[in-house]
Amino acid sequence: MGSSRGARRPRIDAATRERVTAAPNRSGTKGAATQTRLLDSALAVFGREGHAGFTVHAVVAESGVSLGSLYHHFGSFHGLASALYARCMADLLDALIARIEHARTARGGVTAVVEGYLAHAVENPIPMRFIYASSYATYLPEHAATIAAIKGPRLEVLGRFLHNHVEKGRIVVLPEPLYEMLIIGPVSEVCERWLAGDARYDLAIAGKYLPERIWRSIRAPHQTRLSSKPSHGP
Repeated sequence: MGSSRGARRPRIDAATRERVTAAPNRSGTKGAATQTRLLDSALAVFGREGHAGFTVHAVVAESGVSLGSLYHHFGSFHGLASALYARCMADLLDALIARIEHARTARGGVTAVVEGYLAHAVENPIPMRFIYASSYATYLPEHAATIAAIKGPRLEVLGRFLHNHVEKGRIVVLPEPLYEMLIIGPVSEVCERWLAGDARYDLAIAGKYLPERIWRSIRAPHQTRLSSKPSHGP
């Protein structure tokens, strides 16, 4: 992309930062601690027992919190599961945001997102498995507003970085949904299969090849001439 010396790094404004990092606490310190305990216990049960053993009774037994308290804080077991999904997604998106904050170029940002996603899967396999297991859960739609409130500000930060480079002609103009398919789709698919135990997939190898391939799929045509980083393989 030519020299990035002196390039202005994307910044996350203070208002967005507050929305992204703030965790609502409507139940006071004690209530928040109980919610965290239930969420931590739910993740532990899922990690140990898998989807089949992920039940309300198993979570209550793991946490030592009463069934009534679980319903008080989350409304239902599905409410708890949706809150856990939202927390896992927030952690993933926060990890990607932390990566792109230091990216000085469009290419660097795309590479940061891909490498950050792979690293997060390696470092947080159980939360990532829960995300994938929940993707088609029938109960998520009824909690869509709550999930969107948590994911929305984070996606805005990632989207603003992307659109900034689209407007400056560094990334090709595409229909909005295709950016997610081209940038996140390949790395998400590789991570899901790796987490499922498919021995054909190695995230270290994926990290060697995917960033450059994904960048090539969305870079603006003139970036081909400006790009000087050698590719890995043909």
